Amino acid sequence: MVPVPAESTRRVRKAGVDALFVEARRLGLTTRAPLLDLPPIPRSALRPTGVLSDSDIDALRFHSERGMPQTRHAAVLGLLLSGLHTSEIGFTSTTDLDFGHTRVWALGATHVTARYCPLDDDWAREVLRLRSDFISGLAAQCGAPRSLATIANSPAYRRQASVCTAFGEIVRSSGTAPDGKSARPRDVSSWLAGKVLDATGQIADVALRFGLSSLDRAAQLADYQWRPLTTEDGIL
Repeated sequence: MVPVPAESTRRVRKAGVDALFVEARRLGLTTRAPLLDLPPIPRSALRPTGVLSDSDIDALRFHSERGMPQTRHAAVLGLLLSGLHTSEIGFTSTTDLDFGHTRVWALGATHVTARYCPLDDDWAREVLRLRSDFISGLAAQCGAPRSLATIANSPAYRRQASVCTAFGEIVRSSGTAPDGKSARPRDVSSWLAGKVLDATGQIADVALRFGLSSLDRAAQLADYQWRPLTTEDGIL
C-alpha cells in the first residue's frame, strides 16, 4: 500500500475523475463537479535531459525505418528532427508538409506558438515524403484521413500518448539510453536545439524553431547556460 501517491499519479487520477464527471454532466446524469475546488497539484521537476550523440540519432533513424512507409515510426522521428513537439505531431497531416518550400506547419500547443519548421534534415525530409505519398494514396483510394502518425478525430491527449508510444517503440528497438536512461522525445528536441545553437549562435533562433516564448526555456532545451546564475536561481 502506498499511503501518499506520487504527484504524477494524483494528476492522472484527477484527470480520470474530471473526465468522468464532464461526461456525466453532458449526459444530464449529474450537475456535480467534486474536484472543482481542489488546489492545483504541483508538477514534479523535469528529469534531466539525456544527451544524445550523433550516433544515437543515427541508430534511432535506422530502427525507425522498419516497415516504412506503412509504419509511422520514421515519420514521427522525422517530425521530431524538424522541431515539432509530441503534442503537435499527433495533428500533423500530409497537407501540412510543404516540400516546395522545404518546411512543415506546426500548429502550436498550450505553451508553444504555431510556426513553420524547416525540413532541413535530409533524412527527415525523405521519410516524410515517402509517408506522405503512402497516406495520400490511401486517401485517394478509400477516403482515409491524411494524418501522418495518429488516428484522426482522436482527443489531443490520446494523440500525444500515441506519438510517445511510437517513439518508445523506436527506442526499445535501438536500445538508445543516454546517461543510462531510455531516450525520450525531449532528448531528440534537445539534440536538435543544440545543433541550431551551434549553427547560428543565437538562443532566439532555438526559441523560434520550437515555438518557445521564453529564452530561458530555449536555453534549457539546448542545454546551454546563457546567463550567470544568481541567488534567485537558488544558487548561493
